[in-house]
Amino acid sequence: MSSPTETRIEQDSLGPVRIHADALWGAQTQRAVDNFRIARRPLPAPFIRALAQIKAACAEVNLELALLAPEQVEAIVNAADAVALGQHPDAFPVDVYQTGSGTSTNMNMNEVISHLAAAAGTPVHPNDHVNRGQSSNDVIPTAIHVAAALEIEDRLRPALRHLIATIAKRERELASVVKTGRTHLMDAMPLRMEQELSGWRTQLELAETRVQDAERRLCRLAIGATAVGTGINAPEHFGEKVAKRLAQRLELPFVRQPNGFAALSSQDTAAELSGQLRGLATTLLKIANDLRWMNSGPLAGLGEIALPALQPGSSIMPGKVNPVIPEAVMMACVQVTGLDSAVSLAAQSGNFQLNVMLPLIADNLLTQIQLLADAMEHLADRAIAGFTVNRERLEQALARNPILVTALNAEIGYEAGARIAKKAYATGRPILDVAAEETGIGRDRLAELLDPAQLTGPR
Repeated sequence: MSSPTETRIEQDSLGPVRIHADALWGAQTQRAVDNFRIARRPLPAPFIRALAQIKAACAEVNLELALLAPEQVEAIVNAADAVALGQHPDAFPVDVYQTGSGTSTNMNMNEVISHLAAAAGTPVHPNDHVNRGQSSNDVIPTAIHVAAALEIEDRLRPALRHLIATIAKRERELASVVKTGRTHLMDAMPLRMEQELSGWRTQLELAETRVQDAERRLCRLAIGATAVGTGINAPEHFGEKVAKRLAQRLELPFVRQPNGFAALSSQDTAAELSGQLRGLATTLLKIANDLRWMNSGPLAGLGEIALPALQPGSSIMPGKVNPVIPEAVMMACVQVTGLDSAVSLAAQSGNFQLNVMLPLIADNLLTQIQLLADAMEHLADRAIAGFTVNRERLEQALARNPILVTALNAEIGYEAGARIAKKAYATGRPILDVAAEETGIGRDRLAELLDPAQLTGPR
């Protein structure tokens, strides 16, 4: 291990560059490190892992086409696989906010693989060998798609399915609980808590379907289009072969996007996926807000449920407990919505043959997926799975709910029902007592007609 001040000199087409002696990167990466210090953070690890997988697949195709020697390919694949496994995370320091094509990150990967291969005894050139048949302009869009597809399968969908299953379990547990419905935040007709939760579950199932639909287009890759979409300097069918290798390596249905010009110049699929992630965030925000309202109080609010008490809620008010998980989830959802706006704007920067905001799109898409996956796990395990129901509070509210008079419309008409409801509101008396006074219907029949449990379905 060299000392912190020990350096070496490397050369690129612009001249010599001084680099720390132990750094695994080369001159072009060092120039990017020196030039770009805006976010002061690199692209996410899933992107780096996807990029390494692409380099390994390209090397394997170059061996199949007899364009690289077997020992060169073995060295490239071994180095790329090590990076894909999460080794050498500090070797990728290039800032998110860099050249819009992501060339600096592509060269960072090429140089790291070159250095690792050389250290293992096989010299390979970062451009001539590691980057053979490729351009940053097709590699980086390909990495965006591959990384996002992997994160959806590995992180987002498992978390989404877990949340759906958790809600379904609570539906079964709460099937007999009847509560006051609310429209415009005002008392409405009753429903079963099972029915209320089924609405959340169905929203999430539909969100999953929409994400899956976008994922089909995400599996169409830009690789093989090279610099401007023509495939210059790549062998015929190179992109198709690389996509097939990636499909085998990663067990996802990757294929080459047939039109390389669309693949390089547009990020429409990324924008589509981002929009679907925003839609999922909107659903989660609705669920989190419902939980906050249902938990509100406990004395002066609705007090229908009690969320798990996870931490003290105030630095000044002893005994206060807040709905911290729904609040945290809501903030994550708002952030996802903001990131989607940035992706939408970035996707509009497809000038002629290349979009020039690729690193931003990569960073935001992967951050959206990570935020949503973690938020859903928290919401499932630390809020929905453990909330308890205040059945007494629900029953009291139902008994005094004048809106139940809606059930008498067929018997007494809307106008008479409105008079009964107004009197019940004004006097604070149960609707059953007021209806018994104001109608000629027997009390037993009224009790049957106004039974909240009987009003939770068609009649």
